[in-house]
Amino acid sequence: MYTVTDEKCWTGRIDSETEVNMFRLHQIVRIEDVLSFNVKHKGMAIGLIGFRCDEGVRRNKGRVGAYKAPDAIREALASFPWHFDDSVVLYDFGNVSCDDKELEAAQDELGEAVKKMLDANIFPIIIGGGHEVAYGHYVGEKRHLKNQKSIGILNFDAHFDMRPYDQTVSSGTMFRQIGDELAAENKPLRYMCVGIQKSGNTKHLFATAEQYGCEYIREDEIYSFGPEHIIERIQAFMDANEAVMLTLCSDVLDASWAPGVSAPQPFGLEPKILRRLMKAAIQNRKVTSFDIAEINPELDEDGRTVKLAASLLYEVIESLCQREEE
Repeated sequence: MYTVTDEKCWTGRIDSETEVNMFRLHQIVRIEDVLSFNVKHKGMAIGLIGFRCDEGVRRNKGRVGAYKAPDAIREALASFPWHFDDSVVLYDFGNVSCDDKELEAAQDELGEAVKKMLDANIFPIIIGGGHEVAYGHYVGEKRHLKNQKSIGILNFDAHFDMRPYDQTVSSGTMFRQIGDELAAENKPLRYMCVGIQKSGNTKHLFATAEQYGCEYIREDEIYSFGPEHIIERIQAFMDANEAVMLTLCSDVLDASWAPGVSAPQPFGLEPKILRRLMKAAIQNRKVTSFDIAEINPELDEDGRTVKLAASLLYEVIESLCQREEE
């Protein structure tokens, strides 16, 4: 299921081959094999890994195509300028691919890769794929922490993703799965979802979220109360946890900005609002990993959604570098 990244994904404009201040990401990134990697870092190191998977979305009866997102986003990210300190290291650790409908095995393999990065003091940035990527992401966090710290899940999403999974798991069941696993260990689910659309979730799903103790902020509340109030609520959630994994389902964005997603939202968030909330969250050192999901290049218009996803990843990298400087 694992492959090293094709170097062709990291090509782009070259303004200089010697002056670092003129470099772009494709001149900085280091392509590595996560299976044989054995370096442990002390400073800021960031690791990209793709999760090429449509199986969770297919099972959830969504629009497939997110499988192609990791490499498409790499290509869009390649020519962004490198504004960061020379001590920052950016790795690309390749892709875990679900090519045989074995979703659970792919999620487990992703979890092992995420654990290895965290064990090496590398901040994982995981590029989905459908939002089922979040379960593999969580598996890696849990294995790294060895149940020694509570994990808060901060999700920017229009949907709770807490559907029943009696018949099969999918891109709409992850957080209920996690909640049930924690309940079996007599532990609470620590989950906040920001950007919830009332029109995108049934009454049953709202009741399920309440049952599992999910904290949530509706999209309309973000505009009613303003970003600063929402940031305070997000910070309070993070402060109540020992470690936080941040996950972004791109259908939280307004469809006019992000048409290339599985479930476009006409009343989604504007990118600048999402950027502000995300950057505020990542400034908190309790955030130890990040994933982005549901970018679908096959449904995109003029590459707008892919470029937006690349821009959001660039903002994540910038926020991590700023956090390191503080």
